[in-house]
Amino acid sequence: MFDKLQQAFWKALTPDLVADEPKTPTEPAVGLSAEIVAALGGADNLKSQQAVALTRVRVELADVACVDREALSLAGVAGVMALAGGVLHLITGLRE
Repeated sequence: MFDKLQQAFWKALTPDLVADEPKTPTEPAVGLSAEIVAALGGADNLKSQQAVALTRVRVELADVACVDREALSLAGVAGVMALAGGVLHLITGLRE
C-alpha cells in the first residue's frame, strides 16, 4: 500500500515522469510528422515513442548516430535532450 501511495505522490508532483502503465511498443511514426521521422533516421530507426507532456515526446531509437539535429530543428523541434539507452526527449512546443 505504501508503494501505491508513494507512486501517487510522485505522479502528482511529476505527472510526465511517472507512467500510469508500463511502456508498450506502439507504431513509432504515429503522431510525428514525416520530417521529424526522417530526421530521427527513418521509421526503421524508431523503436517506440511516448508523449510525456504537452510539449515533449520521448522516443527510443535503435541508433542515435542516425539523428540529424539540424533537420529536427528545421522540422520544428525546439530542443533535443539525449538520455542513455538511445532515448531522446524532443521538445516540440504546443501543437495547434
